[in-house]
Amino acid sequence: MKYTTLASLGVCLPRILLPRRGIDLAKWAVVACDQYTSEPEYWQEVDALTGSAPSALRLILPEVYLDGKHDEAALSAGVLQSMEDYQNNGVFAELGEGAVLVTRSVNGKVRTGLLLAFDLECYDYTPGSAPLIRPTEGTVTERVMARLALRKAATVELPHILMLLDDPECTVIEPLRAQPSRRVYNFELMQNGGHIAGDYLPASSLAGLTEALAALAEKLDGREGKPLMLYAVGDGNHSLAAAKAAWEALKPTLPEAERQTHPARYALCELVNLHDPGIVFEPIHRVLFGAGEGFAEELRAILAEQNQGAEFRLLAEDSPGVLAPNCHALLCLQNGRRGVFLVNGPRQNLPVGTLQKALEAYLARHEGARLDYIHGTEALTKLSAAPNAAGFLLPPMEKEDLFTTVLTDGVLPKKTFSMGEANEKRYYLEARALRPRTFASY
Repeated sequence: MKYTTLASLGVCLPRILLPRRGIDLAKWAVVACDQYTSEPEYWQEVDALTGSAPSALRLILPEVYLDGKHDEAALSAGVLQSMEDYQNNGVFAELGEGAVLVTRSVNGKVRTGLLLAFDLECYDYTPGSAPLIRPTEGTVTERVMARLALRKAATVELPHILMLLDDPECTVIEPLRAQPSRRVYNFELMQNGGHIAGDYLPASSLAGLTEALAALAEKLDGREGKPLMLYAVGDGNHSLAAAKAAWEALKPTLPEAERQTHPARYALCELVNLHDPGIVFEPIHRVLFGAGEGFAEELRAILAEQNQGAEFRLLAEDSPGVLAPNCHALLCLQNGRRGVFLVNGPRQNLPVGTLQKALEAYLARHEGARLDYIHGTEALTKLSAAPNAAGFLLPPMEKEDLFTTVLTDGVLPKKTFSMGEANEKRYYLEARALRPRTFASY
């Protein structure tokens, strides 16, 4: 057996930081930075709710502010200063080496995850690479660069990355519920984020983790005739890519021995079984801002040019009806109207790929146009009602097909799926030091 240690399986047991006892966790935990990017009022409400209390909000840079209208350098400097202040002022306390079993209940779904540190040497987002940890979607260099400077300078990390495991027999995470543990948090998340509970598992309670992961790895190795893909990045790939890029920049400056153990070599992520009933794949919709007069005809022409043909029809409801074979239906909301682009002989496997390629061509022709990615139909309907806006309602993909599709076809089209709606995304709560430092015990 080639997988005999956690290190050979691409993970290690972290020393997790939590806000010290007495800090209001309901004000501390905030949703992932890449959510509500077209709804600044959401983040204004979060700011008002947290006030002057210690909060993860002060340790992140919400992407809503990466719009060219805000002083990103000043905002980043504020984040770095807050990291130092929180560490110097005893805001953090440290759990011993181990993991946290996370139970999240939201929108009628319950999911269980295991917080571990993942080895960035086992992850690569370069097209054509086949590492143990793989992205499920294409990595956009611009989005990595927007996060890279902050990651390089950061002294702590707070994860919103969800890592997926293809374990239909539930052999890895689920048995850990029966192991000795200590409840370390249990509260309601702000802004309709649902309930979250965390149970600390010391290293002594994780003795079976290596064996369970190794058995799964042996079973999956060589599937579809491909090298082992043990983990798939479900949410937060660009944050993981920024961590990887920061590590690659730091690594040459370190002695060889230090490269093996430096905290920046790892990224804290929550590992979730793809087959957990709480994991539901939701489509990521699109809203195009700057869709002016003649938009529908121009996009139809682009779709026809990129595929074997396309037509546009107005609809009285959401369904386009029975489709012809080898046809993609792209539902569009604009100016209170519902329409559908019917694309014949699409050259992309998935409707989202057909749409994305066409919208990117439209953006290239219209300098003032902008595309945003939206979770949930309510937000899509609201945003597409704005003047010169067009919303696109996309279907979900089957989650059971994810690993096989990535193995055989490579990464999926940009923003193909989301694991839940915006308020179901991971909240920043736990942290990990990226530089050697001493903390009080939790």
